[in-house]
Amino acid sequence: MAAKKTSAFMKPVQPDAALSAIVGANPIPRTEVVKKLWVYIKKNKLQDAKNRRNINADDKLLKVFGGKKQVNMFQMTKLVSAHLK
Repeated sequence: MAAKKTSAFMKPVQPDAALSAIVGANPIPRTEVVKKLWVYIKKNKLQDAKNRRNINADDKLLKVFGGKKQVNMFQMTKLVSAHLK
């Protein structure tokens, strides 16, 4: 029986300096990166009060979001990908 191949989402990726300030510097699967980001967003109350799909950036997230003060969930995923190797 062949070994089960891990999906691309489960393959550990290396966060860059801006992202590792939030999720840590160790290589982790993409799914964990997203989980840790949401923990950070909720802990720091960065979800927009009126539209919960929007994330308001603090100093750390500004670097990850390319200087944008607010992004929606879908933009966030795309922007975060640029910080993974």
